[in-house]
Amino acid sequence: MPVSLKPPTLLPAYDEAALIRRASAGEADAARQIIRTHNQRLYRLVRAVLRSNADAEDVLQEAYLRAFASLDTFNGDSSLSTWLSRIALNAALMRLRAQKRQKRAAPPIATMEAQIIPFPLSSTTADPERVMAQRQLLHLVEEATDALPETFRLVFVARVIEGLSVEETAGLLDLPAATVKTRLHRARKLIRTRLEEQIGPVLMDAFPFAGTRCDRLTEAVIAELDLKE
Repeated sequence: MPVSLKPPTLLPAYDEAALIRRASAGEADAARQIIRTHNQRLYRLVRAVLRSNADAEDVLQEAYLRAFASLDTFNGDSSLSTWLSRIALNAALMRLRAQKRQKRAAPPIATMEAQIIPFPLSSTTADPERVMAQRQLLHLVEEATDALPETFRLVFVARVIEGLSVEETAGLLDLPAATVKTRLHRARKLIRTRLEEQIGPVLMDAFPFAGTRCDRLTEAVIAELDLKE
């Protein structure tokens, strides 16, 4: 079933430029707004690489620290979202390579299953059976996405879950547009094989990164940056 998702609302260019100037000058509120605006997208992309909630949060925090340390070098050739996404993806790929080297060097050990991120309930009075069905579908979506080969997984997360266009995805992943389309087609085929067609309506809520977890990471980055309030 085709899924049409809107990308998250980003800041207008003039607001973005003002925030960048303020954050570069050390204003905590400006840095905090930038983080909150981009947290969901960056978290989903990083987790698509690492397939671990804890690793994704850790790497995302590192990526923000790198980004804010070099924010004065951002020249506006791309959007801030794309610039931050590339930094986050590079950080995630570096972590993944390090993990693979570590696994090759160390004897195999038993690992725990990754914790599934809770599905955020929109109402405390929701029908329990409906809520349970949504949770189960979300669980299946996350499992099926994690099971995709990495090259397909990144394209699927960017295009279907995050809602980027073909051109935006191609630019972000440094791929030809035709390759993005081919990989997305194959990813969808693999997903359909595993989940059937009814998963589409819940994809926007897959891998949420909001509320307390978003606040915790935001404040951790602000504390590390030692910005003035």
